[in-house]
Order: sequence, then C-alpha cells, then structure tokens
Amino acid sequence: MTDSHNSGQHKDREAAAAEVRRMWQPTPSWTQPDDGEAVEETAGTEDTGQPDALSEDFSGDSWSGPAAKPADQPAPWTQPQQSPPAPSWTQPVPDSAASSWSQPEPQDDQADHAGHAGHTAQEPEHPTTDEPATPQPEAPVFGAGSFPGAGQEQPGQATPAPQNPQPPQGGQPLSPAAQHFFPQGIPGQQGQQQPPQNLSFRTDDLIQALPLPREAPAERGVRSMLKLRPGTQERSERLARATAATAFRRPVTIVIANPKGGSGKTPTTLLLSGALGQARGGGVVAWDNNELRGNMHLRTHDTNSRSTVTDMLQAMPMLTQPDARLGDVAAYLRHQVSGQYDVLTSATTTYAQIEAKDFDQVHRLLSRFYKVLVIDTGNNEGSSNWREAMKAADALVIPIKWKSLSCAAAVQMLEELDNQGPEAQRLIRRAVIAVSNGPGDVNKDVEKQLRPYFESRAAAVIDIPTDMHIAAEGPLDHSALQPATRRAALELAAKVSEQITIALNTPR
Repeated sequence: MTDSHNSGQHKDREAAAAEVRRMWQPTPSWTQPDDGEAVEETAGTEDTGQPDALSEDFSGDSWSGPAAKPADQPAPWTQPQQSPPAPSWTQPVPDSAASSWSQPEPQDDQADHAGHAGHTAQEPEHPTTDEPATPQPEAPVFGAGSFPGAGQEQPGQATPAPQNPQPPQGGQPLSPAAQHFFPQGIPGQQGQQQPPQNLSFRTDDLIQALPLPREAPAERGVRSMLKLRPGTQERSERLARATAATAFRRPVTIVIANPKGGSGKTPTTLLLSGALGQARGGGVVAWDNNELRGNMHLRTHDTNSRSTVTDMLQAMPMLTQPDARLGDVAAYLRHQVSGQYDVLTSATTTYAQIEAKDFDQVHRLLSRFYKVLVIDTGNNEGSSNWREAMKAADALVIPIKWKSLSCAAAVQMLEELDNQGPEAQRLIRRAVIAVSNGPGDVNKDVEKQLRPYFESRAAAVIDIPTDMHIAAEGPLDHSALQPATRRAALELAAKVSEQITIALNTPR
C-alpha cells in the first residue's frame, strides 16, 4: 500500500516537471500533447529513491516554491498521511474543445483514484494546507498555487488557492503546478497582466486634465464677420478685462489723490470706477471724500434723491444694524447705469465738515456691501479724513496733467508720503500715475523732464487721451466716451488690480 501511494505521488511530481519543461522549450507549443506521449512519460517512472526529474532539471536555489522549505520542516510527501491525496488539478474542465493539456479529464481523475488501493476515505475536493508558498528571490511572486504531491491534507493545515491565474499566449489557463511557479503568467508571454497605473482622482488634477476652452471669436471688425480669432489689440483688451475682474479675498480701497485742484481727480475716479464696474459686473462704489464740498455730484447722473454723505451719517444707526441690506444703503447713493457702479457724493454745505471718525464709519459700512471702494480725495493733505483715507488705501492713483503746477503738487505729495514710514513707501512703489490732459494742457518740456521721474517712483504711468466728453465738464457717461478713452480706462483698472493683488500677497 505504501509503495502504491508513493508511486502515485511520484507520478504527480513527474507530470509537473514535464509540464514545466514543455513551457520552457525554445519554441513553446500550447497545443495538447498526444495521449501516448503523456503515457510514455509517466508510465515508466518508479520510486527508486534517486533525485526526481524536477530536482535534476532545476537544481540549486532557482526554485523557491513549496518544495523549498526550511530545514526544520520535512517535505509534505514524506509525512504520514491521514487520508489519500487529492490531485490539485481536479479543476472543472471548460466546455470548449480546446481545453488546456495540463488539465486531465474527469475520467482520468477517477481512474487514478481507483488505482490507489486501500484509499477508502472520502477525499475533499480541494485539500488545504496553511503553509504559504515561499516567494522566488529573483522575481516577486504575488500568488501561490499547489504543487502536485505537496498538497496532501495535513492536520490543521490549509493550502491557499491560486490568486488570479494568468492565461498564457492563446488564452488557455495554466495548470495548478505551473501556476505555483508562474502565478502571474509565463514571463515574456503576451497576455501577462500589467501592473495597474497610478491614477489620480483629485478634483484639481481632473480639472487640469480637461482641455482648455476655445478662444471666443472676434467681437468687432472684419474678424467678427468672418468668425476669426481676435487680433492683438482685442486680445490685450480681453486680458486687461480679466485682470480688472480679479476676485480679491477682501474688500479693497483705491485712493485718488493730488493736492492740486483741477488735476483730474474726479474724472479719473469716475473713469476707473466705470472700468472696474463694467469688468466686474458691479460691486464698485465711487466716494467723494472731500471734507467740505466736492464736485462729483456735478459729474454724475442724479438717479436717486439728492442724498449725500451727511444724510448717510445721520442714518448710520439704522444702516449699521445686523439686518441692514444693500437696498437700505443704496437709497443714499447714485447708480450709474452705463458704468455699473454707485456714487456717494460729498456734502454740499460748508457747515458739514467730514472728519476722521466720519470717514471710518462710512468706510466700514461701504466695505460690508461693496467689493471695491474708489475714493476721491480733497485738496487738503492736512485734513483728518484725507489722512485716514491714505491709511486705508490698498492702491494709490495719482492723476496729473503735463503742466508745471499739477506735476509739482504730485511730487510734493510723494515726498511727504515718503517720510510717513514703510507703509507709505510701499504705497508709493505700488502707485499708478494717470495722465489725463484736456485740450491744450500738454507741455512737452514738462513731460520730457518729469515722465522719467514718475516712471522711476511709481509702478506705471497710464496715458488717457484727450476726450471732448470729459472736457465738457458735464455728467460723465461711459457709453459716450471714445473707444481709445475706454481702452485707456480699462488699462488703468487692470494695472491697479494687478498692484492690489501684489499688495495682498506680500507679507508685511
């Protein structure tokens, strides 16, 4: 009985060795072998105690499957068996005619069972053992199968089933013996499973992987009629509009200042407010912060009741309530439709002078409901509200004309701010010079001498062309401006927004 049992185990090992030799032939063939060849290879084997064919063909440490056990653990086929072994290759045979030659038919399996005399115990269909396969040193092994003859049922042991066996070339699965040595398929053969790629499913990565939107066609000129891409000028205007529409992380304040009267502070304030309002779609307020009487109420359309900053200060207890709304504040403002911005005018009487505490209250209120505040200042640098506006400024715009008095007042103001400390000095470096000349205001000699000075002190110098609509000194309507004037105002808004972004991102 013992000889018959050992002979059956030896046949299983020889069958596995024959299969591995076929797989490693120079020109492997995945067709089924003749039944006669299989019989010749297995029929003449005897248990002679000599090293088997598997150990002869694959000697040394090249194999590290279940046979390569530690020294203190004997081989499974040398241990006494409690029940007859169940061949590990008794897997269900596919219905297709071209089944793998490494899987015998159920009839052969039953005949093999019948050949083992004295095996009367009921054999489990999948014997198990808890002894995992030892990975091969030369190549990582990701799964383990069962070796024929080494999967006998042991007390308290279980054999793990092969994980994800990979079919060789031709789509036919490997036998359990071959799966033990090649759990991921034959190396170098087609159909071998490739390692999964590391895919990122983060929202930012997926959004960046999306194709960029196509550029919109031109909106004017012959290019718009032919649905062509915009030209250089139109493309630069789109870039300036996008820059002017920058979303700041908090409300920002832009101050327009020049102590010289008639230097163009109010027109520059309205031009900048309209350009920002059109680019941003609203959320902009222009504020005439003159301590006595400004002229912004003369340069804007009176769309509401003639309320001023004095009326707003009187209604401050109601407007500062937690349930106050934008509509409550807008009742004291003038809305300019063409520029999409609102206007807060100064007091029209001489007895209502605005001081620092008044400026703080109005500034906090407007910052609750508006994203951008454009403040027009008076001519008195010593007034408290003028100094408070300069402290709250995120950007400074200095309007000038190429005339001696206008430029001299701007130079003196820069020198005074330069002595106010580091914050004022940083404000000067971020300042933008807006040159707005009326008819006959340009003095070429003054421009030649002072333009290099302003370019060296400030961040940029923007030239606004002469526009007769502005020179008429009436309500400034943005739809009535010349195209060149609107482009210059948009360029000014973009440059100021760029400097605000730098200021917000620069640690103090």
